[in-house]
Amino acid sequence: MTDEKKTLIIEGKEVEFTNEPNLLEVIRKAGMSVPTLCYRPDLTSFGACRMCVVDVEYPNGRKMINSSCTMPPEAGIKVHLNTEKVRKIRKMVLELLLANHDRECTTCDKSGNCELQKYAEEYGIKRVKQYAQREEMTPIDDSSCALVRDNNKCILCGACVRACSEHQGLQVLGFANRGSKTVVEPMAGRPLATSECINCGQCAAVCPTGALTINSTQLDEVWNAITNPNKKVVVQFAPSVRVAIGEMFGLEPGVNSTKKINAALRKIGFDLVFDTNFSADLTIMEEAHEFLDRLNNGGKLPLFTSCCPGWVRFLETQHPDMLEHLSSCKSPQGMLGAIIREYVPKYYEDITPENLVSVSIMPCTAKKYEAKREQFKMADGRQEIDYVLTTQELGRMIKGAGIDFKSLEGEEPDSPFGKYTGAATIFGVSGGVAEAAARTAHEVVTGETLKDVEINDMRGTKRVKTVELDLKGTHIKVKIVNTLKEAEKCIREIKEGKADYQLLEVMACPGGCINGGGQPQSCNDSNIKELRAEGLYQDDRDVQFRKSHENPEIKDLYSKHLEKPNSHKAHELLHTTYVNKRNDCYISIGE
Repeated sequence: MTDEKKTLIIEGKEVEFTNEPNLLEVIRKAGMSVPTLCYRPDLTSFGACRMCVVDVEYPNGRKMINSSCTMPPEAGIKVHLNTEKVRKIRKMVLELLLANHDRECTTCDKSGNCELQKYAEEYGIKRVKQYAQREEMTPIDDSSCALVRDNNKCILCGACVRACSEHQGLQVLGFANRGSKTVVEPMAGRPLATSECINCGQCAAVCPTGALTINSTQLDEVWNAITNPNKKVVVQFAPSVRVAIGEMFGLEPGVNSTKKINAALRKIGFDLVFDTNFSADLTIMEEAHEFLDRLNNGGKLPLFTSCCPGWVRFLETQHPDMLEHLSSCKSPQGMLGAIIREYVPKYYEDITPENLVSVSIMPCTAKKYEAKREQFKMADGRQEIDYVLTTQELGRMIKGAGIDFKSLEGEEPDSPFGKYTGAATIFGVSGGVAEAAARTAHEVVTGETLKDVEINDMRGTKRVKTVELDLKGTHIKVKIVNTLKEAEKCIREIKEGKADYQLLEVMACPGGCINGGGQPQSCNDSNIKELRAEGLYQDDRDVQFRKSHENPEIKDLYSKHLEKPNSHKAHELLHTTYVNKRNDCYISIGE
């Protein structure tokens, strides 16, 4: 594409444009806006909702109403954003959508954060009299522990269909039927739980209404545990939660709220507050040594990272023949869940295995599914982690508790599972796991101190990155991808014998966990991912230690309990197994 600058006129203002994909992006670049329900900058333009229509006047005097999300910018045109005709079209679209919409807004999870609700208010729509109202309600699909699908609130914008296809290469959701009976649903009307859904939540992340939301049934159960005097509730929270939660309280994306989160969780009533960054360091200790063992002793390569539960489910259901490549390490959530169960009752006299309740705060809806894995079940039948809440759900808890998050004085986490290194905090962005592992692997292999710890070629939110490392004669090639559409390409490379890398890091969500399905919605601003990523990179620069093996609490854990990485005890607690689940979902890729 050319970078030649051209100009057009928007509301009387001359605006330059170069390679913007459509007129809507030029309008936004100029600091102006038009409403849109179906447009998402990280997805292909669909032009379904017609809310972004504008009045375009061409140099030859011709005038047209065009949807700005599908129209390429043209030099010399004059664009009017709010003419009478344009506003009339938008109001008609809104009234049609509202007529077919379940308008029980007060009980909707998206109330206050619904784009349809927002535009109805902005355009002053108080009643919908002109069009026939929806009469028949369809059943709500709450079969998935991660997501809830309510077609009564679907506006057929297609954003969820495109997200599933374009990010993950899956077709879990699609359009069915025709005309007024058109719906979005899994193939053959199956419930989400029996579809090939990987629970990533990217469909909910782009949904403008309450048609796809996070399954929040555990929220009340967590409150009940907190208010139960016979329970001791222990909580952990993931790396990327700290750079996103503030957005729900007026802070800028990327602001590090770690200490405010510690304080807020204690005010809510959690008895102990730990940091999943601690177990991210623990993951590196186990995974880096596992990788070096495979590299030196002829193990299955490339080694796949195992932190992302959406990726793990994808392999179990779509490519079970590749499970030998997957690291046996639990994710950081899983590792800390096991550590909390095993050791917190030994460190705190008032906590017993029976009264301990374990809660995780994650950026990811798939973590809800991960916590329910059979492999994470204890001998008494309970799960190692009782409940998983998302960043959004934590925000709701903070608001519900009447806490002024912005004005909170920061607090430190509890010990001994709260201290972390910079290597751990970058887990939340694509490339972070590989970079953290490389820092430790370098010093294990070479015996020399790594002075320049930042591996810039592994950083950023690009979908594919390839990096070659020279560890004093030991050459390692690392491939880093985010979205399963890119991961599928890697699997094909491996199966065809074309892969020349030894380590493959995969995260299902675009950009990594910073853009997880449980994070505050960022679907209308691609830059938010970069701001959140930079927040984690800055945290990496600010902390005392930047390599996982330097964490004093990790050293203490090994010396007192685990002996060394990949020891028998470490494998009992921190490693897991995988299962062929190909027949658990209705349809698989290639069938």
